[in-house]
Amino acid sequence: MFSEPQAAKLQNHHPKAKSQRTKISLWEERIMNLDRVIAVRNDKTIYRDGNQCVKVFNDNYSKADILNEALNQARIEDTGLSIPRILGVNMIDGKWAIVSEFIKGKTLSQLMKEEPDKKSYYLNWFVDLQREVHSKTCPLLNRLKEKMNRKISQADLDATTRFNLHARLEGMPVHNKVCHGDFWPSNVIIREDGVPFIIDWSHVTQGNASADVARTYLLFWLHGDIEGAKEYLNLFCEKSNTSIQYVQKWMPIVAASQSVKGDEKEREFLLSWVDVVEYR
Repeated sequence: MFSEPQAAKLQNHHPKAKSQRTKISLWEERIMNLDRVIAVRNDKTIYRDGNQCVKVFNDNYSKADILNEALNQARIEDTGLSIPRILGVNMIDGKWAIVSEFIKGKTLSQLMKEEPDKKSYYLNWFVDLQREVHSKTCPLLNRLKEKMNRKISQADLDATTRFNLHARLEGMPVHNKVCHGDFWPSNVIIREDGVPFIIDWSHVTQGNASADVARTYLLFWLHGDIEGAKEYLNLFCEKSNTSIQYVQKWMPIVAASQSVKGDEKEREFLLSWVDVVEYR
């Protein structure tokens, strides 16, 4: 029998181990080429590596965070929705990374900017895609209601306001629909052949679709597109036969739960919605 140090030494000198280390080393050199950066978002950088997309997370993300995100996306693959497939989870220069398929195309946000006269057409498509997401169920996902209760407890609000929000949340109907959690035109890529792919499933849960709609509505506001927000909400409610007033009831709850992340300006904006009762 070999001692642990001897076994490790032999393993390191195994031809396959050397080949694997070389492969990883070469891959790291390619991926760190700044010409291949696709986007930089909230403590993560996204690269293209041939037909692969590599999302590299900063040090403040734990192993559990990364594995949970990859697991959730893998579970969504099983629903049949059109999303990039997870190919692996790796360590790159001491940082965790999720590798998935690279989808070549343009986001709906890009298309709306390039063709403003077709914005209503793209918004219709956007709503149809979100409704398709909501048509799916995935029993192993975390529950949206539980997540929101935790977030509200962490919000920078007085105890009475938090109590009222918790009570309001508990009074809302419990559903089990797939909720993306960050459904926004930049998270929909239209491939060159016209097939749409939905990306960024890090916030996916199961719960009430109207909470997901309230989140998307607030995202339009956060990006300064108030008219787009109104058109989006009207479209969704018309297509799904949902009353605007019902979605409104979710907005203060969603705003409070989302206020625990993001920069100071975003938190200030979201907290301003906590006392909103009337639709703007």
